[in-house]
Amino acid sequence: MITPKNAYVNWSSGKDSCLALYRLLQDNRFQVGTLVTTLNDEVDRVSMHGLPKALLFEQVKQIGLPLHTINLPGVVSMEQYGKIMDRHVDQLKNSGYTFSVFGDIFLEDLKNYREEQLASRGIRAVFPLWGEDSKTLIEEFIDAGFKAITVSVSDSALGEAFLGRVIDRDFLNELPEGVDPCGENGEFHTFVFDGPIFRNPVSFRVGEKVLKTYKPHQDKKDNCFTDDEVTWDTSFWFCDLIPD
Repeated sequence: MITPKNAYVNWSSGKDSCLALYRLLQDNRFQVGTLVTTLNDEVDRVSMHGLPKALLFEQVKQIGLPLHTINLPGVVSMEQYGKIMDRHVDQLKNSGYTFSVFGDIFLEDLKNYREEQLASRGIRAVFPLWGEDSKTLIEEFIDAGFKAITVSVSDSALGEAFLGRVIDRDFLNELPEGVDPCGENGEFHTFVFDGPIFRNPVSFRVGEKVLKTYKPHQDKKDNCFTDDEVTWDTSFWFCDLIPD
């Protein structure tokens, strides 16, 4: 008899973490006990996705799993981030979790970072989607019956026209050349509001769309990023989703 391994899923509220969870729920080697989400303390929203906390809570309620939240400052250095994450990982380990699940697909540096950091706390990282073709994965997501909407898109890669759109084949066919179909390079982020693991769809309406540009601070003594550490897009369109 197989004894399931206790795992928690790093939950962004978007499609990749959702597909990773979907697969794990069908894998009798693992027992998923909780979802783990980081929140931006300044705005009380899901980090990077900008999703209101109320919709995150409703989403998790419809999935039927507990939620462990990690609050992060609006601007956080890697050192500060590491200390906060270590504290929470230790709490999860003390609660019996030995595996940490991610929806990463092909970013090798990020995978290595996650594995090294978790190994130092006695946790093993699991990547159910790793190395698979992005187009195949997003088609699997759509074919399974999941529904997601873009809540954040890179201004340089996509722009406002791709914001607040449901992920379907029309969306995929219109993506510019060079944009990953799963947005794995940070081109877009999503909110999953329905699918086979949901009891009921999450109800919401689309609100204001705004462009935000992030300018990192330059003083390391203040535990903030410096210009030479910035290697990602700094301007993103955000779509506010309002709970019904």
